[in-house]
Amino acid sequence: MKQFKTITIIAISAILIALVYSQLESKPKENKKMEKMPVEKTDAEWKKELTPEQYRVLREKGTERPGTGEYNLHFADGMYKCAGCGSNLFGSDTKFESHCGWPSFSEIKDKSKVKEIKDTSHGMIRTEVVCANCGGHLGHVFDDGPTSTGLRYCINSVSLDFAPDTNKSKNK
Repeated sequence: MKQFKTITIIAISAILIALVYSQLESKPKENKKMEKMPVEKTDAEWKKELTPEQYRVLREKGTERPGTGEYNLHFADGMYKCAGCGSNLFGSDTKFESHCGWPSFSEIKDKSKVKEIKDTSHGMIRTEVVCANCGGHLGHVFDDGPTSTGLRYCINSVSLDFAPDTNKSKNK
């Protein structure tokens, strides 16, 4: 009888662990109505325009591996734009090295260009940053930044395109 109780407890524990793990691995569920965005496209249209990795991050709220992104250690003068729709998001003058593995910015050029959404996925409470124009997932913002704003916009490189500032390049 003692052996049966032990086996039962182990089996129940394994089932509970599997359930918790499956919840952590699943995509966050949106309980809110989907808000209309100025740029609206079907999944097929997005898949045609974006690379598979861009689609995974921008449309499915994925994350690129730390330290692998094109703009992580990129410090040229210019503007970082949404890779989904081209909306101006971050100026290079707000970029800093945070040693977190993703491009980090202290502020947004125009706060109306992004939306901040409470994100409780993966057992954490964070603030997700999405493009206000197309709804693309950009990354997250944290209140541990070293600059005067105290913010660290931790953004996926694959969510960004970069437009160099040709005026500054000519003056150097």
